[in-house]
Amino acid sequence: MTVLKIERLKHNKNLPEYKTEGAAGMDLCAAVDEPIILKPLERALVPTGIKIELEHGYEAQIRPRSGLSIKHGISLINCVGTIDEDYRGEVCVPVVNLSNETYSIQPQERIAQMIIARVEQAKIEVVTQLTETVRGAGGFGSTGK
Repeated sequence: MTVLKIERLKHNKNLPEYKTEGAAGMDLCAAVDEPIILKPLERALVPTGIKIELEHGYEAQIRPRSGLSIKHGISLINCVGTIDEDYRGEVCVPVVNLSNETYSIQPQERIAQMIIARVEQAKIEVVTQLTETVRGAGGFGSTGK
C-alpha cells in the first residue's frame, strides 16, 4: 500500500476521504467560505485546501463525481486531471457547468474524487515502421457500434 502525505492548509475543513471500504477514489471537498455560482458553461478553479506528496512512481488522478455529473451537469474541464509526483502546490479542481441551469458549489461540498495510481515513464524508441495489426489505422467507430 502506498502512502499519501497531505499538508492541510488553513482554509481546509475536510481531508480527502474514502466513503466506503471498496471505494477506488477519495472525495475532495471545496475549501471555500462562500458558495461558487456557476452559470451554464461557466468554469471555476475550486481550491481543496490540501497539498499532497506522492511516492515515486505514482500519480493522483482527479475525476468528476458521477452524482454531480449526471444530476447537475458538473464535470471537470480536463475530464481527468493528473497530479504529478513532484507537484507541491495546492490541489485545485477545474470544474465546468455543462447543464442549462445555474449551479451553486457550497462550502465543503464534495466536488471531485482523487485516485492514486501507479505509473511508469516510457523509454521512447523511434522506428521507421510499426507492427501491423488487424485494426491498423482504423480510428473512431472503426470497430463497430
